[in-house]
Amino acid sequence: MVDVSTQLLGSGLIGLREGLESGIVVMVLVSFLVKTGRRDALKWVWLGVAAAVAMTVGVFLAIQYGAYTVSGLGAEAVAGVASLVAVAIVTSMVLWMRKASASISGELRAGMSRALETGAAAVVALAFLAVGREGVETALFMVGYAEADTAWPLLGLLAGVLMAVAIAWGMYAGAVRINLAKFFTYTGVFLIVVAAGILSYGIGALQTVGWLPAAGGRLFDISGWFNWSAWYGQIIRGVFNFTPTPTVLQFACWAAYLALVLALFLKPVNTPAPAPAPQPERSAL
Repeated sequence: MVDVSTQLLGSGLIGLREGLESGIVVMVLVSFLVKTGRRDALKWVWLGVAAAVAMTVGVFLAIQYGAYTVSGLGAEAVAGVASLVAVAIVTSMVLWMRKASASISGELRAGMSRALETGAAAVVALAFLAVGREGVETALFMVGYAEADTAWPLLGLLAGVLMAVAIAWGMYAGAVRINLAKFFTYTGVFLIVVAAGILSYGIGALQTVGWLPAAGGRLFDISGWFNWSAWYGQIIRGVFNFTPTPTVLQFACWAAYLALVLALFLKPVNTPAPAPAPQPERSAL
């Protein structure tokens, strides 16, 4: 039961965070079309969203079940490479969203305005790319649950996404008010810690198959510090992919990743100062 709750908690938080990002994107696009009297284009937005969801499901299934086509060391190699690729892509997306969050609403509106001038295909493509980016990020974060032989991570993910949809709808209807800046900062830190665990897991898998050196062996062993089978131990291991017996390389990369990416993520964003208003020319005396 504890392991089930751990899988539900971790995947649910991922679904909530990423689902709310996607929901806000859709909310901005729909609001723009409604306010500009272009409700006729809403069907193209929903078509793009549906296509993005279908792509996300495909990527998710490929990640979760693709490893079952190989076994033994081959499965470890696939899991290791997939983990490193996922961390690289997810990190770039998280850092990009941090910088773009302040202006993404205006960029989406401007993009939709141009898409409406181009035609229905451009509207579908805009919605597909905007939502699909978040969907792929969500699927990549689920790499940490690729070895789970139950459907609980998927159910947790769906529960988080449904909760995010409800919150986004409430925001659109004006019934919900949340501090998005704080929400995305706190959940962003959570996702970075999760990504660090995925990185450590991937390095360990590649060391197992001999693709990375195992020099130094185990750095420490804290498996006896407390009961890792208890609920708190399973949360640490299940949600954050933390191992109580990391190798030197695993721990070094985990710590370096956290220090570097958290510093970049929490660094204040410098917003350009508005240009000074032009001064009226003085007439010559």
